[in-house]
Amino acid sequence: MGDSTVIRICSAQIASVWEDPERTLQKAEVFVRHAASSGAALVCFPEQFATGWDPLPRKNIQNIHGSIVSSLQAYAKDYGIGILGSFRQANDTLPKNTAVVIGSDGRILTTYAKMHLFSFGHEQEGNSPGTDLGMFTLDSLTCGIAICYDLRFPDLFRLYARKGVQAVFVPAAWPHTRIRHWELFIQARALENQMYIIGVNTTGQSPIDPYSGASMTADPHGTIISRANEAEQLLFCDLDPEVVMTARASFPVAKDRKEEVYRVLSNEDR
Repeated sequence: MGDSTVIRICSAQIASVWEDPERTLQKAEVFVRHAASSGAALVCFPEQFATGWDPLPRKNIQNIHGSIVSSLQAYAKDYGIGILGSFRQANDTLPKNTAVVIGSDGRILTTYAKMHLFSFGHEQEGNSPGTDLGMFTLDSLTCGIAICYDLRFPDLFRLYARKGVQAVFVPAAWPHTRIRHWELFIQARALENQMYIIGVNTTGQSPIDPYSGASMTADPHGTIISRANEAEQLLFCDLDPEVVMTARASFPVAKDRKEEVYRVLSNEDR
């Protein structure tokens, strides 16, 4: 890649084998191996990729030590690459739609449970929402996580930006019928926060929806710098934290926000 500040990442656009994590993980290992051999520091899979996304999950609900995460840990260690995966995490009440980041040594770096549940699809009836951010670093790049429907809520991304996040990974199961929204939100979240947004979508048909891929990355200027088609594929992109810092310093939009005014205006009891 030449520049030592640049971090290569890989979006693994994979079609899940519905409710068959063992077979899907076998497919995923091939993706991991190729991503690692191509110099990627991290490979990111779509939302609940090992099973397919289900708003009302009944099967394959696992804890952090279950077969899905432990398989990803083994792949990360075997191939020397970071992995971002997503699974149905067991919880005291309803499960959580959780993303997990695993380092190249197999250690869990962070988790993030989907904060905004897709009520249009009744996801809140089968899942518990997350309440915490998920942050990690890739070399000199500070990263965050959001999941699918979270893209529609700019406050989450603004929080990440205020904490110095330079790139947000968004594993998703975004349906074909609203794929134009997917592109618009990725560009908007990137531009308004002057950060990279890496949207990693699933593809193929499930009992829930048809999907058409279109995984893509937008840079801090809102420009799409890599985009997949509908096929299963690996999509590589080089991210440079210097680009984020330069964008924020040369056009410092954030300093003109009116946080105090917003708080006053949003106080419904005044």
